Order: sequence, then C-alpha cells, then structure tokens
Amino acid sequence: MAPTRWTAETAAKPANPWPQPTMSSAILWGLKGRCPACGKGKIFNKFLKIVPACSACGAPLGLARADDAPPYLTILVVGHIVVPLLFEVDRMGEPPVWLMAAIFLPLTLALCLALLQPIKGATVGVMTNLDMLKSTPPG
Repeated sequence: MAPTRWTAETAAKPANPWPQPTMSSAILWGLKGRCPACGKGKIFNKFLKIVPACSACGAPLGLARADDAPPYLTILVVGHIVVPLLFEVDRMGEPPVWLMAAIFLPLTLALCLALLQPIKGATVGVMTNLDMLKSTPPG
C-alpha cells in the first residue's frame, strides 16, 4: 500500500462553524472571561470550570484542554511581580522575617487568585484560535 502524500487538498480542513477572530481579540476576550470566538458568551460557569459551549456562538470551549499552562503562567507572572518587590523591601531596611511573610504571603496568594482565571481564559483563547481542541467531548 502506497503512503498517502500530503497535498493542499488532503490537508484542507472544513472551516469551523463558529467565528474565527484575530489572535489578539481571542486573547483579550479570554482575559475578560468572554468567549474567545465571539466575545459575547461567558467562558466560565464556575471559578475555573469552562462551559461546554458558548451560549452565543456555539464554539466548543469545553474541548480546550487548558489544564497545566494557566497555573505555570500564573506562577511566572506573580513571581516576576513579587520577587523584585521582596528584594526591594529587604534592601530598604531589612525588616524581620515575620513581617516579610505577613506582607508577601497574602500578596502572593491574592495575586495568584486574581490572575489565574484571566490567564486561563487567555489560554483557552489561544487554543480556540489555533484550533487546538480535543477531538471528543470530555466524559
């Protein structure tokens, strides 16, 4: 049996039935918690639970498997905010360790909780825009 050769016809995929915005629009709408395809429907039905499909355009958002990337990106962003602040406060007057912990542990927790959902929404936006969706529904 001869191998199938790649051609433009064999690689062509049918267009998605939902809107295909620019990458920047998909990321921005995801950051805002809106559907990355149309910008109208909600992307979350709980804090981090993605809706199965957009209520406005029907995009299958639940097929975007944004599992590990959002926490990693959140840690990266929060670390780049908190660590320089920690070093700067330490250089200014060397406060006691308990005071540093009292300031920076709650700050780190608050920033992580505040940024995790928008970063997950942006990740789903990138995945939806690049059509990186799981082929079968979860479950």
